[in-house]
Amino acid sequence: MGDWMALFEAALPVLLQGAAHTLLFALVAMVLGLALGFAVAMVRVAKLPVLSQLAAFYVSAMRGTPLLVQIFVIYYGLPGVGLELGPVPAGVLALTLNVAAYLSESLRGGIAGVAKGQWDAAFSLGFTWWQTMRHIIAPQALRLSVPSLSNSLISLIKDTSLVSVITVTELMLATKEVIAQTFQPLPLYLAAAAIYWALSALFERLQRHVENRLNLAHQR
Repeated sequence: MGDWMALFEAALPVLLQGAAHTLLFALVAMVLGLALGFAVAMVRVAKLPVLSQLAAFYVSAMRGTPLLVQIFVIYYGLPGVGLELGPVPAGVLALTLNVAAYLSESLRGGIAGVAKGQWDAAFSLGFTWWQTMRHIIAPQALRLSVPSLSNSLISLIKDTSLVSVITVTELMLATKEVIAQTFQPLPLYLAAAAIYWALSALFERLQRHVENRLNLAHQR
């Protein structure tokens, strides 16, 4: 056990640096994914001709194929058609496209959960479709979607481990590099798992805080 403690102490700075990159990738992909997911959800809710079908196909493709395959297609496949991306942009793009599909469904479900009478009341007051969505439906849908959105973020933190296959230095690749130097896979993989768990627990607490704040605001 003393050897493990010495190993953890030596490896911790490298693992924490990898964890910082993991958190950065997850947050960037989440912000971009939210923007794209909201746009996709709006297109599908509005049932825009052609665009709605394209959005549905995109969501089905992203949810129906493994993220690892998507990473390979973007990083190794796109250069074949003249579009070459570095490891970091390719990883962020893959994570963004993947999580946006799930977020769009969460948001669409939240919108569907708002009572139809809210739409009717807004239209009777002279609101346009977009004004109704922006001022009345979206705030309520966001409150309903928080648990699902938070689950997607927690999953995204874990999914960042997959970008290590294209040499993006995040927590998993940093762990593998330390293992290659120390030949101690078990304690180091356990340490990496503990860090992922800690990050997930942090966002679970944040989720509960946001839910409580939104529920309190709704009760008022």
